[in-house]
Amino acid sequence: MALDRWKTLSTKLVIRNPWWSYILDTVRGAGGREGEYHFVRTPGSVIIVPVRDDGAIVMVRQYRYLMERESLEFPAGGMKEGEAPAERARRELIEETGMDGSIEFVGRFNPCKGIIDEWSHVFIARDLMPSNEFHKDDSEEFEIDAHQPSEIDRMIRENEIADGMTMAAWAMVAGKV
Repeated sequence: MALDRWKTLSTKLVIRNPWWSYILDTVRGAGGREGEYHFVRTPGSVIIVPVRDDGAIVMVRQYRYLMERESLEFPAGGMKEGEAPAERARRELIEETGMDGSIEFVGRFNPCKGIIDEWSHVFIARDLMPSNEFHKDDSEEFEIDAHQPSEIDRMIRENEIADGMTMAAWAMVAGKV
């Protein structure tokens, strides 16, 4: 038995900024009930798991304002409308780590399906080398860390890594790094 699909009756753009849009839809849901559905629309994002030749995984540490703490994560970033995920992944790798390499698509996931329509595209980067294209963005501050896979597993279990996108990407690359 298939579940009833909701019907969009109207869509209103509430707010738009360079990264996302806040949308208010009027919908007809299960049982014919009408109501409002609020959500965020984005062009998507990328997350990259960079693997050094020695098997260590490169991560970035940065301060996250909403969490009021530092966060250890894989390099990641939002996409622009119409942008190819692989090209954005390469640029994020360069911008956040200063390294370039071969990029391999692993898969995609929806990070928070109830409030955002985003698809996050996961990539593995290998054959890492310093990039000639690296230009530090003054608006972002990163520290680069490298950890062995077993150490990342431990840090997730002990809540030292609490970023959901990093944990989802790590689960997707399991057995490939």
